[in-house]
Amino acid sequence: MNQTKTADTCIEFIDVVAGYKDFMILNNLSFKAKRGTITLLLGPNGAGKSTVLKTLFGLLKPRQGKILLDGQLVNGASQKELLAQGIAFVPQGRNLFGQLTVYQNLELGGITLGMKTTHERIPEVLEFFPRVKERMNSMASALSGGEQKQLEIGRALLLRPKVLLIDEPSIGLSPLVVQDVFRLLRKLADQGTTVLMVEQNVKSALHISDEAIALESGRLVLQKPAAELLADPNIERLFLGGAHAAPAAAAAPA
Repeated sequence: MNQTKTADTCIEFIDVVAGYKDFMILNNLSFKAKRGTITLLLGPNGAGKSTVLKTLFGLLKPRQGKILLDGQLVNGASQKELLAQGIAFVPQGRNLFGQLTVYQNLELGGITLGMKTTHERIPEVLEFFPRVKERMNSMASALSGGEQKQLEIGRALLLRPKVLLIDEPSIGLSPLVVQDVFRLLRKLADQGTTVLMVEQNVKSALHISDEAIALESGRLVLQKPAAELLADPNIERLFLGGAHAAPAAAAAPA
């Protein structure tokens, strides 16, 4: 892992309250994520991990508190405004246009850039994904699960984001593809992208993360370097219960 990162704060939540109608998921949540690092969000189902990503990306409006990006308030900003500020979101599940080709899906990913810029950047993005590059003219629905996830990440990378939000990237992927995705995220962080990630394969994710944040009932209960948490003998009991106890592919640092 890169040990020479700056201490600059990129993302900051200050006493954020957010949820759905009268049901609050985040309860006075405060945390910081450093620029050019991978921060892993941990916690049981319902702890608020995905809600953090959705609130940061403007899909949920905070009821109170502040969300800062590079020290600037982004509460209430639209997705278009947040994209323009360099935030990209890869949500859980498959979010492609199945009856469009790989190339057409990439074009749609760059719709805010204009076609000239998008077409210039597509070859650059595809260098990260050789298998997807080979299937440029295939329908997105014909790709394997791993190829679809790589296409989703590639579509986000067209924007050259300074912040990448990614929710459960390993779902439905083979262990080898999970390793490839995690190595890519590590490479992006080492090149300066700030990654905020929710991931069920906790041990694998900790191997490539810099910081770990644990949530419970929408509140911060722990924040420490990922390497320290990985070495904690209580990690199985604390974070790997149930489905998380299943064997996961160990992704070695890039």
